[in-house]
Amino acid sequence: MDKSRIDFRDQISWNKYKSYFLMIIIFAVIVLFGYVISMAFEPGYFFIIMIISIIFSLSYILISFYNSDKIAIMSVGAKPADRSKHKQFYDLIEGLTIASGLPMPKLYVMPSSQINAFASGRNPKKAVVCVTEGALERLDKRELEGVLAHELGHVGNYDIRYMTLVAVMVGMIAIISQIFLRSLWFRGGGGDRNSKGNAIFILIGVILAILAPIVVQLVQLSISRKREYSADATAVQFTRNPTGLIGALKKIKNENLQEPRVNKAVAPLFFANPLKGLTSTHPPLEKRIEILERM
Repeated sequence: MDKSRIDFRDQISWNKYKSYFLMIIIFAVIVLFGYVISMAFEPGYFFIIMIISIIFSLSYILISFYNSDKIAIMSVGAKPADRSKHKQFYDLIEGLTIASGLPMPKLYVMPSSQINAFASGRNPKKAVVCVTEGALERLDKRELEGVLAHELGHVGNYDIRYMTLVAVMVGMIAIISQIFLRSLWFRGGGGDRNSKGNAIFILIGVILAILAPIVVQLVQLSISRKREYSADATAVQFTRNPTGLIGALKKIKNENLQEPRVNKAVAPLFFANPLKGLTSTHPPLEKRIEILERM
């Protein structure tokens, strides 16, 4: 049965639009939370919490951001690719960088029998692309090219920088929630003329403090899934053919290998989610294949 065709350009722009919309939701949660805290206590109290949360979240995230490539490579035990041993890997990346206009990234190979890959780095000039041994051994040339084009799509779309910004905002909400909840223990139940109104806003604040981190984390996961769709579409733009990427996704879908030992923090970077569960950072393989087949 025929379905309407999808232009990869429309897919890229639409997924970016949806990602921006989801970021606005996170920002709106911060504003709402701030309003409730300022009404429950006083505006100055909220600003103190904001300053503390920004310092903590930015410090942690910026250290991770500027060392994202090194952290990702070390966490999976990857080794630099050998040009003579991994000639096809180098040749395909060089061809794709010419087609995309991106600089040549550093190449690494990860010891795993799974078919997988990831890209990291704060900008295209600092990028690394890593593939598993399983991908190099079990994918044909066109399939491997599709996977590598997807990873370069992440690099070209500045997804590491974008997801870092989202992580800062999510981290701020988590810290604000913790500070707010803990501060309640140090505030007596004394009454002032606005105690009844304050109590209502404190109750709303407690509910937000519990639910907001859960909600924004789900939004963060949704943004991550949208970026995967965008990288798929960008891969089609680079290769001008979705069949290689479709073939790689179908092989991953059919494989039944033991999951590698991967830190949850770097799982969102991978081509296919290496960890299973409800809080998936990746869209279903079947959905990705369906969309690619319509391009």
